[in-house]
Amino acid sequence: MASWFLSECGLRPLPIIRFYSKPRPSIPSNTNNNGLKVRTLPGSSPFKVSTWCRRRSFVGSLNVSAPLEVVETINGVEEEEDNGGFDPAAPPPFNLADIRAAIPKHCWVKDPWRSMSYVLRDVVVVFGLAAVAAYFNNWLVWPLYWVAQGTMFWALFVLGHDCGHGSFSNNTALNSVAGHLLHSSILVPYHGWRISHRTHHQNHGHVDNDESWHPLSEKIYKSLDNATRLLRFTLPFPMLAYPIYLWSRSPGKSGSHFDPGSDLFGPNERTDIITSTACWAAMVGLLVYLSSAMGPIQLLKLYGIPYWIFVMWLDLVTYLHHHGHDEKLPWYRGKEWSYLRGGLTTLDRDYGWLNNIHHDIGTHVIHHLFPQIPHYHLIEATEAAKPVLGKYYWEPQKSGPFPFYLLGILVRSLKKDHYVSDTGDVVFYQTDPQLYGANKSD
Repeated sequence: MASWFLSECGLRPLPIIRFYSKPRPSIPSNTNNNGLKVRTLPGSSPFKVSTWCRRRSFVGSLNVSAPLEVVETINGVEEEEDNGGFDPAAPPPFNLADIRAAIPKHCWVKDPWRSMSYVLRDVVVVFGLAAVAAYFNNWLVWPLYWVAQGTMFWALFVLGHDCGHGSFSNNTALNSVAGHLLHSSILVPYHGWRISHRTHHQNHGHVDNDESWHPLSEKIYKSLDNATRLLRFTLPFPMLAYPIYLWSRSPGKSGSHFDPGSDLFGPNERTDIITSTACWAAMVGLLVYLSSAMGPIQLLKLYGIPYWIFVMWLDLVTYLHHHGHDEKLPWYRGKEWSYLRGGLTTLDRDYGWLNNIHHDIGTHVIHHLFPQIPHYHLIEATEAAKPVLGKYYWEPQKSGPFPFYLLGILVRSLKKDHYVSDTGDVVFYQTDPQLYGANKSD
């Protein structure tokens, strides 16, 4: 039952505020004028706890960056949202070498024949699906084909992604040839994407330096026009962003994956970019030829719509590997960031029957920490690493045969995860309550 106190403003309930003798190591506490330190919770816009009335205050005015932690009483039972005292932003009690040592040695072995067998499997399925759809040419068949073929395009992308990481084989030439064929076939510039994706892995979890689905700072977020902000966080538009990203990157960053002079690349990488852009252009030329040979409508049905399904898969998967957990996960700046702490903010996802089809890309945490592990060893490596990771590993929700549950997670995240504070070395996503036209009083 709440306590009450008599003030000059009348009878008021006494708020329950947690005081700590010292702040937790990774989330700075705010100190009021009386020297009291008040713990704050992540995930909300900055606000001010004002005085209880104009003439007298209870504990003075507190300027905090998140709401005060309070104890909620539900059915007479006090509930505290502190995740059992675990702080995901605290430096872990293990290091990268500890995780590496727990993973069996054979998980690091790359088998080029096995990798090529997956390529052969996927290519046969892609051409088989196209042949069946073209043979029946029926509007009962086409929608099924689009979903299936778009998913297979995504599977091809994952294999090309392995080439880019060098987990496909130890042969650089084989990785480059296979990567160009796989990625160019689905209009991805292999080297351009490979290099920017390397930047993503090297800076995962870093607010300013990350490359893929990194948070917008509050300043950049508020500099966007209303239409851009709304489109960025309203389905289906975020799931169609990948081609735009290839041409112009994310808000606040400049450069193109097709331009050898882009600041994405170093001077010694310009030849690689010219090569991958030329391969991409060759694929565009092939599509133009096929359009004239079979007609643009037939090409749209066989290739165009599956391509956009693939784009949606790519954006969905990459977004949800870094967003949407029920617990707020940290992003870092400055001295608080490290390769290990950034990698531990990534999330595994379960895709049901599709796990094997898209080469277990859902086992994302170990992949981010050790991208040289082949995809066919990721599950075993993850299981071996779990005892070391402990609570820093977020067990994924189990999926049914098809991962429809991910759509709900995606929608909730887009409604909440809008920007992070411009300041602070450990920050959490905050919500813009005005984004969808809510009243300021809500």
